[in-house]
Amino acid sequence: MIVERGARDKLEKYFDLNQSLKITLRIEGKATYDFCCFGVDADNKLSDDRYMIFYNQLASPANEIIGKEIQSGMEFSIKLNALPEKIQKLVFTCSIDGAGTMREISSHKIFIGDKISADFKGSDFEAEKAITSLEIYRKGGWRFNVVARGFNGGLDALLKFYGGEQADEETSSPQEKISESPAQKKISLEKKIQDNAPKLNSLVKPLKVELEKRNLLDVEARVALVLDISGSMNRSYNDGTVQEIVNKILPVAVQFDDDGELDFWFYGSRCERRPSVNMKNYEQAVPHDWKDLQRRLGGSNNEPAVMKEIIAEYEASKIPAYVVFVTDGGIYETKAIKKFLIEASYFPIFWQFVGVRGSGYGILEKLDTMDGRYVDNANFFALDDFKTVPNSELYSRLLNEFPAWLKLIKSNGVLDGSARPSQKNFGDKIRGIFGF
Repeated sequence: MIVERGARDKLEKYFDLNQSLKITLRIEGKATYDFCCFGVDADNKLSDDRYMIFYNQLASPANEIIGKEIQSGMEFSIKLNALPEKIQKLVFTCSIDGAGTMREISSHKIFIGDKISADFKGSDFEAEKAITSLEIYRKGGWRFNVVARGFNGGLDALLKFYGGEQADEETSSPQEKISESPAQKKISLEKKIQDNAPKLNSLVKPLKVELEKRNLLDVEARVALVLDISGSMNRSYNDGTVQEIVNKILPVAVQFDDDGELDFWFYGSRCERRPSVNMKNYEQAVPHDWKDLQRRLGGSNNEPAVMKEIIAEYEASKIPAYVVFVTDGGIYETKAIKKFLIEASYFPIFWQFVGVRGSGYGILEKLDTMDGRYVDNANFFALDDFKTVPNSELYSRLLNEFPAWLKLIKSNGVLDGSARPSQKNFGDKIRGIFGF
């Protein structure tokens, strides 16, 4: 059923409210959009900040509301009958992060379950920075109201309107005033890129948005890039795709690593560690004579050879290591790759595998169901063309599972090394399994 602005009705007419109800908001447009659910009380105020669900807090205290970021929007799974009585209304909003107005959007879609939807265009709004999209409220049961009205100001203004607590600058401790704030760190990233690699300026904003959404602005980590140089990658080397990969991963290293350097490997049948990539030399990271390097390393892809070196490099690290591992597929060393990932799950190493213009990814497509690991330490996604994927989407996918892994390793002994088995040199055991 398609409804218009102002539509109201009882939810129980369409849904079993003892089951979870899904609310989906989507916006198509050129800006960056934030989506939020405010759980407010009878005074229309956010009296409990734990019931504000957004990119930086994706669940309420007892998981009555769970948010999930999706393509061009956000999905909320809600157990209405489990909400405490003090939550009288759920207000669903979307706001612009940065420049732009809601009048400039292509469309705003609202879905209540799979039975009710509404669709609006930019012409339905003015120069507002936010939209109050939908309300679900108590009135002799649960009801809905498709509001779809513009709201002046962005997410901060919405928070102020609903009475959310603001940080009080006057009551900050001396240490808090001295410490670098997330905003200062973001500006620092901009300044570093502007001063040293201005050609990469367009990458800063979409990266900052994803870092902020995932609370990663203060994270310190070593960053590595591993590039497949087997024969099937020739097209990607010839048309500049591989250099583009270097360009887009470098700002992540500038943000996470105090030295702003990207550890760097090529691999084929064998592997070779190259000089670290930085803002001064990144345009020479892919050598002009890369075919000579390919001949020297061999034309097939042997992932375990370079995985062995990665583990040796980071197994004793005191800070996390984030490894972006690029391949075009043809994965055949299934047993060895699995063994390495299992053994490496005790080390502070996160493997972000990225498929580029390939197929036959094999075990990499089964990481979510791989058993035997101490923690889930790897993720995979594939792209048809790395050069054309929107930067916002790329950084969203690159950083999607890293925050959960970071949180996990801090609480279970991976980061401080206490979780490791008792072998005197665990890395030697790994290498010994395969005769390296």
